[in-house]
Amino acid sequence: MVLWYEVTDFMDQGGPVLWLLFFTCLLLWLLILERVWFLRLTWPPQARTLISEWQGRADRRSWKAKKIRESVVSESSVQLHAQLSMIRVLVAMCPLLGLLGTVLGMVGVFEVIAVSGNDDAPAMARGIYRATIPTMAGLVVALTGIYFTVRLGQLADRRASALRDAMPLLDTAGGATQ
Repeated sequence: MVLWYEVTDFMDQGGPVLWLLFFTCLLLWLLILERVWFLRLTWPPQARTLISEWQGRADRRSWKAKKIRESVVSESSVQLHAQLSMIRVLVAMCPLLGLLGTVLGMVGVFEVIAVSGNDDAPAMARGIYRATIPTMAGLVVALTGIYFTVRLGQLADRRASALRDAMPLLDTAGGATQ
């Protein structure tokens, strides 16, 4: 219970934008975990099924077979890269939300100056402190999100390439071609 009070105290110090940033971060990490789950657990059996269906085909030489292969690889690539654009958008939003928190915190500082003049240094310091917390939080979330966005994109590209390589077309002599 003490942890909950510390978290809510921190969130109150950062202002309402910090709550918005928290929920954005939560959605971002749910999407990242969904992609990790898909790439590590769901995709491998699905890829094995696609490869075995391809290898079970009698026709792997014709123009039609080539188009079927391209279609399967393309649909699989779409599945592998699903949600990555949404993750990128959320990562880009985090620093902007932090900036919004900074602006709102500085507006609070200017209100203190307008009401009490330059005499209330502790109130101005609280406002500046409140302005820096969302900025820091937005940058930290964005940095971690960037790493996982790049990593998940690389994994999806590799898996799509591996699927394409595991589904070779046969030339007229029976050898594999790409």
